[in-house]
Amino acid sequence: MLACRLAVFVALLGLVPHAPAQTAAPGSRAAGETPYDPRVAFAPLTLPVPATAYRSSNGAPGPSYWQNEADYELHATLDTAAKQLRATESITYINNSPNALTSLWIQLDQNIYRKDSRAAIVNSGLMRPRRAKPVPDSEENPNGRSTEGFLFDSVELEAGKQRVKAEYLIDDTRMQIHLPQPLAPKGAQLKVRITYHYQIPGVWGGRTSWGKSKEGEIYDMAQWYPRMCVYDDLRGWDTQPYLGNEFYLEYGHFDYYTTVPATMIVAGSGELMNPKDVLTKEQIARLEQARSSDKTVTIRSVAEVKDPASRPAAATKPDGTLTWHFHMDSTRDVAWSASPVFVWDAARINLPDGKRSLAMSVYPPESAGDEAWGRSTEYVKDAVEDFSRRWFPYPYPAAINVAGFSTGMEYPGIVFDGIEDKGKTLFWITAHEIGHDWFPMIVGSNERRNAFMDEGFNTFIDIFESDDFKGGVYGPKRDSEYSAGGEPADTILKVLDNPAAPPILMPADAYTWQLGHPVSYFKGAYGMVLLRDQILGPQRFDWAFRKYIRDWAYKHPSPSDFFRSMASEGGEDLDWFWRGWYLNNWKHDLSVTSIEGEAVTITNKGQLVLPATVEVKYRDGSNTRFHLPVETWLNKAEMTWAGEKPVASVTIDPDHALPDDDRSNNARSAK
Repeated sequence: MLACRLAVFVALLGLVPHAPAQTAAPGSRAAGETPYDPRVAFAPLTLPVPATAYRSSNGAPGPSYWQNEADYELHATLDTAAKQLRATESITYINNSPNALTSLWIQLDQNIYRKDSRAAIVNSGLMRPRRAKPVPDSEENPNGRSTEGFLFDSVELEAGKQRVKAEYLIDDTRMQIHLPQPLAPKGAQLKVRITYHYQIPGVWGGRTSWGKSKEGEIYDMAQWYPRMCVYDDLRGWDTQPYLGNEFYLEYGHFDYYTTVPATMIVAGSGELMNPKDVLTKEQIARLEQARSSDKTVTIRSVAEVKDPASRPAAATKPDGTLTWHFHMDSTRDVAWSASPVFVWDAARINLPDGKRSLAMSVYPPESAGDEAWGRSTEYVKDAVEDFSRRWFPYPYPAAINVAGFSTGMEYPGIVFDGIEDKGKTLFWITAHEIGHDWFPMIVGSNERRNAFMDEGFNTFIDIFESDDFKGGVYGPKRDSEYSAGGEPADTILKVLDNPAAPPILMPADAYTWQLGHPVSYFKGAYGMVLLRDQILGPQRFDWAFRKYIRDWAYKHPSPSDFFRSMASEGGEDLDWFWRGWYLNNWKHDLSVTSIEGEAVTITNKGQLVLPATVEVKYRDGSNTRFHLPVETWLNKAEMTWAGEKPVASVTIDPDHALPDDDRSNNARSAK
């Protein structure tokens, strides 16, 4: 649904002002009047979040910006017979804020699966994964499509050498811990120790699940531990309940240990710290080979999946288990997947400044093949290298693609995609999910409140990866598969014409199911295309967007910070664009209203203003293009352009780069 990327290459020709048309208040329709009102389009704009010492007027973090930290140590045991996870968790929470904290708030994502959860009522049932096939309830969970959520064996606080039982309450998907003494500001810390267990959802769990592939079970373990809520300068504790629309998390360092049956391969966020304990000598050697190879190296082949020699000696014991230890820095989350039937391959990722990472894929044997998951690692490698080169270097030790049942979902350093995905679909979904490592894993925006800073930005950067990979063999990607066809810029008109469509700046949970993708993904991404190709131009946009990413890497930007960043560094007053595209759902509609000899009159009939290209063909067979800047409409709704010779025809937006609401009035021929 995104417009083709077009170079801004036309020059502004002489413009002759026309007497301004009479305008009406927004929403009114008087006979002969245009609905456009420049007083509304160009009114002074106050952004939702003001500039402060914490957030500067240029969109960067302010001189007094602060952010709290949450470091985790987790020890988990996977019980494949009972379909349960048991774990102990130690959270070291550091209060860098200027405020003393009297309580802590923690997210309990597994509670979304309780029958009495808010999400169960609001969503009339839990969300399914996007492409996974359902499995009968009896095979997934003896309790049907619900669990009891997190069950706590103990919750304790530790400050210094003292450990005490914590007083806490649970409300839906949140836990509040009451502190016996306030946690002092500016660097004080304490530890929260939690022992818990929960029933693992079946395939119906969506973002976390277990299911049966043809050869064996796969466990996609996400949202598997209580996670700290963010305490920030915007709202204090941000405690939105989890209704299904993703996350807002604090950054920190992670050490996590997963004990699983020894027959299993585990793929997890971060770096595997104990390969000698969980891999064979041959697998370790192959991994080292992959670290220096641009071609995919097989770590465990299809033929080896059922070979006992492909697992360490512990796998031969009836109750043998192995503990996998992973470490990850500067991350807001970790996830992992485990299966006895994983095929595994890897290749080197080449990063800027000579640094390296590792692209990896794990998938069941039925997903293998050169037209399917046999190319997954190639896709991961190319996407990470492309995003790193264009926007910001990938910071993590590995980027992993998992074929399982929690399809189309992303976590830092690891993504879950579909077992049956192949060809261009696998490429597109892999690039998109891996792209989330930039938004919102590196740039830590609040997905629940501002989905466009997550899905919209990421859908936007997808465009370049699809265009670049192998000369565009899987491009262009404009997400037109979600539309009924037509010009890429035209397909967004269904959103702009829909009176029920919310503005982009609405909480993600407030979108209806039908409008969630069109607004946050496609309108969000198309806004970036317009900003880059039609408003700022690629050079100014890329410079400003890269600075925004650098400034807010591992931090928590708001929409206002993004708006200020792009306007300040892009060198353009963009209040009119933020108001029209993000704060409202206005229409854009330019019309050629008359051609009289050498003069062309153009009328603005919509409230959304955008720069536009106009193509003029003369009676002598020659033609020209000129550029209408947004300033054309600063104080009027109509303008006249004077050429140098008689005009034969005029077309506004000849390349269909703009979301013009009525193209029937975009072109006119002289009488």
